[in-house]
Amino acid sequence: MSISPARKQELIKEYAVKPDDTGSPEVQVAILTERITNLTDHFQDHKKDNHSRRGLLKMVSQRRRLLDYVKGKSDERYQDLIKRLGIRR
Repeated sequence: MSISPARKQELIKEYAVKPDDTGSPEVQVAILTERITNLTDHFQDHKKDNHSRRGLLKMVSQRRRLLDYVKGKSDERYQDLIKRLGIRR
């Protein structure tokens, strides 16, 4: 359900706004999206895992707040980010 450190580093390199960037909203959204995808796959087999489902809902809310922040700063960055991640909205 969690992502490997190697995969996390790949995401950081791919979505970093500047060198040595680990905390920008784009990186945070990319990492949350990866974790959400993994949990969604987990629920295909474990339909009654309500404890993890609560965590999923918290992650989706956090991602939504970060995306709203990016949209408020720059609509161009927001559109680029959701297109790169394949998030509908």
